[in-house]
Amino acid sequence: MYIRKKKNKSGSISIQIIKKIKRRSKVIESIGCSKDPDEIEKLVKKAKERTKELEPTLFDSAEKEKQRLKFLPISNEQIIPIGDELFFGAIFDRIIGKKDIFKSVYKKNDKHELFKALVISRILYPGSKLYLSDYLFYFKKRDISDEAIYRLVDTLYKDEIKQKIEEAIYKDTLAKVGDKIVVSFYDVTTLYFESESEDDLRRIGFSKEGKLARPQIQLGLFTTLQGYPLSYEVYDGKKYEGHTLLEALLNFQKRFKLKNKPIVVADRGMLNDANIAFLENNGYKYILGAKIKMLPSDIKEKIVNLTFIDDNVTHEIDIDKIIRYKEKDQKHLLGISQRLILSYSSKRAKKDKYLREKALDKLKAKIEYSANLTKNDLKLSHYAKYLDIADDCKVEFKLNHNKVLQDSRLDGLKGYLTNDTTLSCKDIIEHYQNLWHIEKAFRISKTDLQIRPIHHRLENRIKAHILISFVAYAIYKEFEIKTRDIKKEYQISYKILRDLIKHIFAIKFDDGEIFPIKLSEIQQRFYDALYS
Repeated sequence: MYIRKKKNKSGSISIQIIKKIKRRSKVIESIGCSKDPDEIEKLVKKAKERTKELEPTLFDSAEKEKQRLKFLPISNEQIIPIGDELFFGAIFDRIIGKKDIFKSVYKKNDKHELFKALVISRILYPGSKLYLSDYLFYFKKRDISDEAIYRLVDTLYKDEIKQKIEEAIYKDTLAKVGDKIVVSFYDVTTLYFESESEDDLRRIGFSKEGKLARPQIQLGLFTTLQGYPLSYEVYDGKKYEGHTLLEALLNFQKRFKLKNKPIVVADRGMLNDANIAFLENNGYKYILGAKIKMLPSDIKEKIVNLTFIDDNVTHEIDIDKIIRYKEKDQKHLLGISQRLILSYSSKRAKKDKYLREKALDKLKAKIEYSANLTKNDLKLSHYAKYLDIADDCKVEFKLNHNKVLQDSRLDGLKGYLTNDTTLSCKDIIEHYQNLWHIEKAFRISKTDLQIRPIHHRLENRIKAHILISFVAYAIYKEFEIKTRDIKKEYQISYKILRDLIKHIFAIKFDDGEIFPIKLSEIQQRFYDALYS
């Protein structure tokens, strides 16, 4: 953009603001015309000022701001972020409470506020806990040493503290769902460590994250139908996940003195006789994923004789059986009645067929091109059941077409086992499918809250890290549900929303008074949604 003096036929000079657009000069604005040299200079000066308004430079903006703040001497030292407290701090105070939860356990009353800061930092700027000391110093003007944070993490976890926090979160969740938890979901995930050394807690086991050579711990979590957290337990990394349900339920039941026991929903990894016996003997209704291809032959025969016309058809089979379980080193028998609910998905059927054919091709190729193949080599494959194998070391590929046919007749089917006689098939399937809430809880914890990998080595620090993350998730979930509609309206990511909250500021004067700066329109909308 530039200023042009154009000479007219009348002898006057026109002052114009010109801009090059696609190699052509375009008149943006005509300032005026005159024959008087002094008047022309005034028009040129006016054109320069107008050019700054139309296309200001960074220096022009800074100079304008300097003039505007001439009588308001505010420095960056006085600007402090308050979005963290305004949004997440307020939720923390409402759920956990403003009173010191550590007071009855520790004599020194200096942990509550720092614990709160650690929880909020896990939501807004997850990562190293030591970043918190720098953040508080440079942005909040609070001098908290690294040693103070380490001391807190070292002394934070105690069973009594965990219980107080869980009780506060449970009470808050109970109020949100109408004082009655109808359904409770349980699942387990693994959290790995960067270190390769093991101890009593950090053990190498089956990793759901593919970190086979890394020690890990297991986290068992209870949530409501809406995804609100209720309780959690930490187990060593080698423990079989199916054995965690019994212990977790016992602790859950004891801690909250459940009168109306919820329906327990869990995936098929929890489907073992010991768990079912515990649920039955303790008056729990349950919905568990069924391993259809692992069911007894007589049940599978009934299933393959059922007809599924389309994806909306469901069938039900009543099962009466006796299960064997061990309790206090004594073996017991228990007669139970269950409903097996079966649903069909054409999409799932295509996937089952594709996976089977792909696996069979690999099996065939392995046998054809591998020398000295033994039976043990094939035991590692689930699909080796399709083969007839001789007892000697020489393996001759022979496909059992009958086994393949039987397996294919179960394509697309999914089963659900329950002892509840009141729920409809549709309700049972919907309850089980809502397990995605707990899967989402784990996903949020691992990604947005960066709960793993865990860099701590000592058990008390590891458990403190999980406790901080548990409270952070409870706050995050409350925020997510409250602002879900407005977030959908603006179609913004959580990362952008987090930055919007970080950029809420206040002016702190020398006398300690704090004056919040007015929120932007979008910040105000989210604030109103949170407090409505």
